Amino acid sequence: MKPDEKWRDKNWRDRNWRNYRGGPHQRGDAPWPRPPHSRGPRRSPRQRRMFLGFLAILGLIVLLVAGGMTIFALLLTRRLGGTPDTAVLVWVSGCGLALALPLLAVVLAVRTFRRVANPLAAIMNAADAVAEGDLSVRVPEFPRRNEFTRLAHSFNNMTAELERADQQRRNLTADVAHELRTPLHIIQGNLEGVLDGVYEPTPEHIEATLDETRLLARLVEDLHTLSLADAGQLPLKMEPVDVADLLADVATSFSVQAVAQGVELGVETAVLPPNTHIQGDAGRLDQVLSNLVVNALRHTPGNGRITLSAKLVDENVQIQVTDTGEGISEEDLPFVFERFWRGDRARTHSGGAGGGLGLAIVKQMVVAHGGQISVSSVPQQATIFTLNFPVVSMEN
Repeated sequence: MKPDEKWRDKNWRDRNWRNYRGGPHQRGDAPWPRPPHSRGPRRSPRQRRMFLGFLAILGLIVLLVAGGMTIFALLLTRRLGGTPDTAVLVWVSGCGLALALPLLAVVLAVRTFRRVANPLAAIMNAADAVAEGDLSVRVPEFPRRNEFTRLAHSFNNMTAELERADQQRRNLTADVAHELRTPLHIIQGNLEGVLDGVYEPTPEHIEATLDETRLLARLVEDLHTLSLADAGQLPLKMEPVDVADLLADVATSFSVQAVAQGVELGVETAVLPPNTHIQGDAGRLDQVLSNLVVNALRHTPGNGRITLSAKLVDENVQIQVTDTGEGISEEDLPFVFERFWRGDRARTHSGGAGGGLGLAIVKQMVVAHGGQISVSSVPQQATIFTLNFPVVSMEN
């Protein structure tokens, strides 16, 4: 591409203007404009309208001052019997005195306009873009530390959060569609195979199809639970819950499954003071621990161990679910509580089991109870889920 042809190409011109100062018009060639970057920031239509309005008001003020001083000079000269030269002198002096301070004020006003109107117009333009659905827009954050700089920073944080939430919504929609598609295809294929005579409607075949419907029902129920938790409308029957009894009930519920897998499931509450209670919904707390135990059983091999333990830490009850399973890699740890997250070595959905929502539900329920949850792990050694809830003092 020849130099003049390159300069006529807008994309090349914008990319290379720093190394191609001014373009061919500086050598007497065609008067192509310099790139927009070299002319400074361009004013938006709103900024131009505001500036023109400001100039119009300024011009009106100047005309009113000049006209008023003309009338004043004529009246004063006529009353004092002065000559026309005296009237001119009075007019010039009066206009000078009347406009000196306003002109000084105008200079200050112009500087203030640049510091106030330009950032305000930029924020208004960005707000219009957000209203039209462009969540990638950002307001330039001016180097001066003032209210508008803080406003621009807050606006950019808001749009970034909106963009992240919108992306999460899109990802969630895609993940839900993916999770629903697989069991639906299996159910559809099995039923079509039966109708076409490819499969015999044996109890085993019907049971396999029924398992897929159960998977769909569980996925829909998990999504419903998450939507209620997100909206702060998760129904909770709050009452004092004995921690030792809660752990014992969960261990009893999974004892048969643990024995079948060759995994030792135990409870350790010896260091917990008797009658230690937390405020919560017993059914939901049982669901939280059950999800964690199911997750641990899924990733703990035979001859492994899963331990439910509880102790007092300051004013909180700390409950831990520990296993000696596969563990979680360090790079996967920040994502284990995300919905539908997949990791080859992670503890969410694996091998077709589960819907990828178990740990997300656990976190939402813990937060709904005013608690906190965290996870630590050493790959191929151990994983520990730690839950903290405020302790409830029980009066005798």
